[in-house]
Amino acid sequence: MNEFNLVLQLLQQMCIFLVIAYLLSKTPLFIPLMQTNLHTPHKLLCFFVFSMFCIMGTYLSLDIDGSIANTRAIGAVLGGLFGGPIIGLLVGLTGGIHRYFLGGMTAESCMLATILAGLIGGIIHKKLIDKGRVNRLYNPIIVASIVAIVEGLQMAIILLIAKPYPDAIHLVKNIAAPMILANSIGAAMFMRILLDRRAMFEKYTTAFSTRALKIAASTEGILRQGFNAENSMKVAQIIYHELDLGAVAITDREKLLAFIGIGDDHHLIGTPISSVHTWQALKSSEVEYADGINIPYQCSINKNCRLGSTLVIPLKGENQTIIGTIKLYEAKNKLFSSMNRTLGEGIASLLAAQILAGQNEHYKQLLTETEIKLLHAQVNPHFLFNALNTLVAVIRKNDEQACKLVQNMSTFFRKNLKRPDKVVSLKDELEHIDAYLQIEKARFMDRLQVEIKASPQYLSLQLPAFSLQPLVENAIKHGTANLLEVGKITINIHHANSNLLIDVEDNAGLYQENKKDNQGLGMSLVHKRIQACYGEDYGMSVECKPSCYTRIRLTLPINQDHLC
Repeated sequence: MNEFNLVLQLLQQMCIFLVIAYLLSKTPLFIPLMQTNLHTPHKLLCFFVFSMFCIMGTYLSLDIDGSIANTRAIGAVLGGLFGGPIIGLLVGLTGGIHRYFLGGMTAESCMLATILAGLIGGIIHKKLIDKGRVNRLYNPIIVASIVAIVEGLQMAIILLIAKPYPDAIHLVKNIAAPMILANSIGAAMFMRILLDRRAMFEKYTTAFSTRALKIAASTEGILRQGFNAENSMKVAQIIYHELDLGAVAITDREKLLAFIGIGDDHHLIGTPISSVHTWQALKSSEVEYADGINIPYQCSINKNCRLGSTLVIPLKGENQTIIGTIKLYEAKNKLFSSMNRTLGEGIASLLAAQILAGQNEHYKQLLTETEIKLLHAQVNPHFLFNALNTLVAVIRKNDEQACKLVQNMSTFFRKNLKRPDKVVSLKDELEHIDAYLQIEKARFMDRLQVEIKASPQYLSLQLPAFSLQPLVENAIKHGTANLLEVGKITINIHHANSNLLIDVEDNAGLYQENKKDNQGLGMSLVHKRIQACYGEDYGMSVECKPSCYTRIRLTLPINQDHLC
C-alpha cells in the first residue's frame, strides 16, 4: 500500500471519527470541554470522552504488515491539553493498555508512545495555563503541531523498541508520513469543531443575556407602581416585541389584565380566566407548558384561534402566594424556543419581585401616613391647650388682638381638618404655617420674631402635607423657647441647580440629634415621606452650630414628574 493511498484511507477513517465528534459536540458532554479549569466531575468526564476517542482511534485503524496505522494519538493529546497532566496520563494509559492487548510487533512501543502523548499534552496544558496563554490551547495550528511532534516521537519509539529491527524500519518508512499528516489534520479539525461549538455557545449566551437585560431594563419599576391592567399592558407589550412571540398575556387570580398578539380579538381584557392551564398554574404554583403536541392545547374561547401552544408561569407575591400569571403563546405552526421558555421563567421572577416591592412600598406609605395622623392627633390637643391659655391671657389685655388670635386658631384647625392627606401646594403649606406662627407669636409676645422668604414662582410646587409644621414647631419648642433673648425663626425658600431648598432656621443652636420625642418622630416622618415621594436624593438634613443656629433643610425637586 503506497503512502498516498494510506493517507486517503486514514482520512476516510478520520471522517468517521470527526462525525462522531461533531454529533457529541451537540450534547451537554462537550460544554465542560470549553473551559480550561475543570472541576473534578468535569475532569472525570474529560477522561471518559477522550479515552473513548483514543480507543476509537485504535479501532478505526488499518492493518499494515501486522501493525496498525491509527488516529489514537488525537484522543491522548487532546485529553492532556484539556484535562491537564494527570488526566492526560490516565487517558494515555487507558488507550495504551487497550492497544497493548491487541498485540502485534509494535504493541509495547505504541503503548508507551500513547502514554507519553497524553502526558505531553498535559504538560503543555500546565505550561500554557501558568504563562496565561490559555487561548493557545484552542489554536488548531498549535494542536496540529503538537500531534505531529507526538507522532514523530512514536515513530522513534517504534524504531527503538520494536523487533525485528528491519521490519520496524520498513513499517516506519511506510506509515510515518501518512500517520503524522492524518493525525495532525484530524486534531486540527477536531479543535475546529470544538471552537465552533464554543463560539455558538458564547453567541447564544450573549444573546440570552442581552435580551434578558434589555427586558429587565425596559420593565424596571412598571409593576412597582401597581399590579393593574394599565401597568400589566405596558409590560406585556415589551415582552411581546422583545421575544417575538405569538402573544403575551398577564392575569391576576380572577381576570385577564393584559393581552397582545394573535387572538386579541377574542382574548379581551377584564374577562374572567377560562383557560384550564391557567387555573392549573394558579392552583399548583407550578409552570404549565402545553406544546400542542405531547400536551394538547386548544384556546378555551375560540376554537378557530391560531394559537397552538402556551407557557403559563405563576407570579409569586408576598409569602410565596400566587397573585397571577404571565402567559406566553406561540402560533400553531411554531414551537417555543428553549431561550424563550427560560427567559419567560426569568421574566416572571423579575415581575414578581417588582410587584412585591411595590406592595411593600405601598404598605410603608400607609404606615407612614398612619404615623403622621397619629402624630397629628397628639400635636393638636397639646397645641390647642397652649393656644387657649394664650387666648385667656390676651382677652384680659387686648380684645382686638384676641379676635385676631381666634381667627388664626380657626384658620389653623380648619386647614388641619380639610387639607388633603398626601400633597399640597407650597402656598397652602405656608398659609398653614403662618396661622400656626401667629398663634405662637401671641404666646411669646416680643420674644419671637418670624421671617418668611419665598419667591412667588415656587408657591405652586407640591410637597407632602404637614411637612413644615413639625420643623417649625421643633425650632420653637426645642430652640427659641429656651432662650432668654429674642428668638428668631427664618423660613427661606430658594433653589440650587434643579432642587428646591426650604430652610427652617432658629437662632438657638440647641439641636440634639438623638432626641426621641414626638417632634423627633415628626421630623423623621417628614424625611421618610419626601424620600418615598421623590427618591433617596431628596429629604431632610440638619446643620447645627451650637449656641448659634440650627438649620433644617428640606430638599425637593423643582421639576416634579409625579406626585406622591
